[in-house]
Parts: sequence; C-alpha cells; structure tokens
Amino acid sequence: MVIIDLMAATMGVGMGFLAFLVIGGLTGVFALAFYPGKHKSKPNTKKFLMAAFIGFIAALASSYIGQFAGLFQSGQMLEWLSAIAASCLAGYLYAIFSRKPI
Repeated sequence: MVIIDLMAATMGVGMGFLAFLVIGGLTGVFALAFYPGKHKSKPNTKKFLMAAFIGFIAALASSYIGQFAGLFQSGQMLEWLSAIAASCLAGYLYAIFSRKPI
C-alpha cells in the first residue's frame, strides 16, 4: 500500500511538472508571437525557446507561491488560472524587453 501511495504522489508531481511545462511554454511563446507592434523579422528559435522557458518558470513559480501563501491547493482551477496569467505576463514582458530599439 505504501508503494502505491508513493507512486501516485510521484506521478502527480511529474504530471504537474509536465502540465506547467506545456502551459507555461505555450503561453510564453504565444505572448512573444502575438505581441503587438512592428516586427522587423521573424523571431528566431532562440527567442521562442527563451520565451517558453520563461513562461514555464513563471507558471511554476506562481503555483508554488500561491500554495505557500495559502491561496489555493494543488490542482485547483485558481492554480491553473494563476499559472496561465503569470506565464502570459512573463512572456509579454520578455517580448517587450527583447525588442531592439529603432
């Protein structure tokens, strides 16, 4: 019984990590791709990977901070909404600061 509980806990952590990787990565890349303004050229692969990484870190951090502050528990809808909002904001800020001035 202990092995099953340990496996379920480990699988839950792994699936949460994977979900935040996908959600944070996609919203970070979408924020970079759909940032309004003049685009001189298409963003290269390095910028897309950096936006995905920043979105992932922001989603993960918002989840842990919200749970630590007692705002929500793991798996609640508010956790997912905060992860999406944080990764969109981080991707948007990265898109603003990664643009070169004219």
